[in-house]
Amino acid sequence: MLGLKLSDLTFEQGPIRPPSEAYSLLIRATRHCPWNKCAFCPVYKGQKFELRSTEDVLKDIETAKAIAEEIKTLSWKTDNGTRLKDLAAAIYNQCQHDYSIRNVALWLWAGGECAFLQDANSLVVKTSDLITMLSCLKQTFPQINRVTSYARSNTAAKKSVEELKQLRDAGLSRLHIGMESGSDRVLEYMQKGVTAEEHIKGGRNVKDAGISLSEYIMPGLGGKKMSSDHVQGTARVLNTIDPDFIRLRTLHVRTGMPLQEKIDSGNFELQSDDAVVEEIGNLIEKLEITSYLASDHIMNLLPEIEGKFPEAKQKCLDTINRYLALPPQERLNYRLGRRTGYYAKLDDLYDAYKHQKVDEAIKRISRENKGDLDELTRRLAADFI
Repeated sequence: MLGLKLSDLTFEQGPIRPPSEAYSLLIRATRHCPWNKCAFCPVYKGQKFELRSTEDVLKDIETAKAIAEEIKTLSWKTDNGTRLKDLAAAIYNQCQHDYSIRNVALWLWAGGECAFLQDANSLVVKTSDLITMLSCLKQTFPQINRVTSYARSNTAAKKSVEELKQLRDAGLSRLHIGMESGSDRVLEYMQKGVTAEEHIKGGRNVKDAGISLSEYIMPGLGGKKMSSDHVQGTARVLNTIDPDFIRLRTLHVRTGMPLQEKIDSGNFELQSDDAVVEEIGNLIEKLEITSYLASDHIMNLLPEIEGKFPEAKQKCLDTINRYLALPPQERLNYRLGRRTGYYAKLDDLYDAYKHQKVDEAIKRISRENKGDLDELTRRLAADFI
């Protein structure tokens, strides 16, 4: 590995982080999820939640520093530090199974300015312990200007605004909260373990403390029967909180989700991609916010649905209407192209070469498979992800 001996340096890494934290230093404050009952989530199932000791977390921070310093030292030895990015990229590519080393290398490559506390709900950690972790992180890496974490609404609701302000002062910049829905009916059905009012209380506490708030919404979570409840309840909660960010995460059913059993029994009916797009449009119509809306995930059909509200509201609706106005065959072409990663955005539909290739794939799939093409695109999306 380029003469750099890092094999004995390692620290814990959790399984997930938000896409917006792709280049963040990952520090694991807890293991798994304290709730772990959501019907739509396959992560952490069968895993016991654990609070990591403050001492162990601080040791991980020191280990991350040691790895970073060794990478920097090698860079200085080879070319006076002028090609740190190139060295970090090479280490990231070569250390396929050393996840903590890869994380530090990627973090350095990106500039080393952000950190993310894992796993699913770091806010459940005792406030004084979390302050100690945050303070150590900021003191060890003074260049870090953003520290973020996942949290649950009911945990944020139980923390006082004063406690949250203390965490902000210690360095916590942003909380990512999985609202999923603002409908009590949908939340109960999906065993989310939180109510709409707890969503509001938790979100307002975070904002009142001066911490940036990113709320995650799951289009399609109400299925065919509860779509209207899902839209109306979610719009009400979002309008009340007015978070800094709203991020769309379209429902995608994977192996290991309890929701699959409800689908197999006929108790829950998935919506078509087009129906989900219409649902997103209905939600946007009802939003009276100043949030930034982002559609930053591969499972979202239209990534162009993005921008600062209220200015971007009409642009987002125009994008939705533009897609829905396409002939059925063109919508199918785009869905397949998007779900397989061939199209990155709606405008790619007008690339003649790409369009032809997707059309050929549709014809081949239609000859070789009998059944619903929407279901086929879902399965292809699962393979792609």
